[in-house]
Amino acid sequence: MAETPEITADRPDSPIHTSGTDHITLIGSNEEDTIAYYRDVLGMPLVLRQPNLDDPNSTHLFFDTGDGRIITFFVSDDRQSNPAPLRHQIGSVHHLSFSIEPERFVEVREALEAEGYGYNEFDRGIFHSLYTRDNNGLTIELSTDKFSIPDDRRGEVLATAQRLREEDGVEFAEERHLEAALEELGLETEKHELPDAPTGAGV
Repeated sequence: MAETPEITADRPDSPIHTSGTDHITLIGSNEEDTIAYYRDVLGMPLVLRQPNLDDPNSTHLFFDTGDGRIITFFVSDDRQSNPAPLRHQIGSVHHLSFSIEPERFVEVREALEAEGYGYNEFDRGIFHSLYTRDNNGLTIELSTDKFSIPDDRRGEVLATAQRLREEDGVEFAEERHLEAALEELGLETEKHELPDAPTGAGV
């Protein structure tokens, strides 16, 4: 049986240490549909548009996801969007998760309905999420934290919640483990008011 990996926010003893996420690039369909979803529905500014440097016959679109982190798409006008759910395989993208402000959670849910996008809503114990799909069937998670955790302490908080969860003998991290982790680390944070929602599998 494989040894259980250590859960810690400490940097591993490895030859490389990344400093963050710069961008993620996906193969999109066409420019019009991609902009209509990511800019006009999700509200991500289109900050750069140029030919794909590796394939000048396609276009490279850059969107700011809201905090300066970038998501990009290779698109071509001869590709049609297909909203059918994607089939997963090793190496494929299961879903993308984007942060939304907790005070706008209900407004975001209502906006998805108004735009004709279905969704599932779940309380994931340590966060709260809406799951929907983009114009090409990729699952998009719109997630909000239950507590205002500082970005530079997020890994430390989650690793502490993991330890507390294991000590508690339960399978999944729950809100009480996150709350106890924040208390143990001496982080005073605001708890956000979010709607009641079921737990369960995503879309």
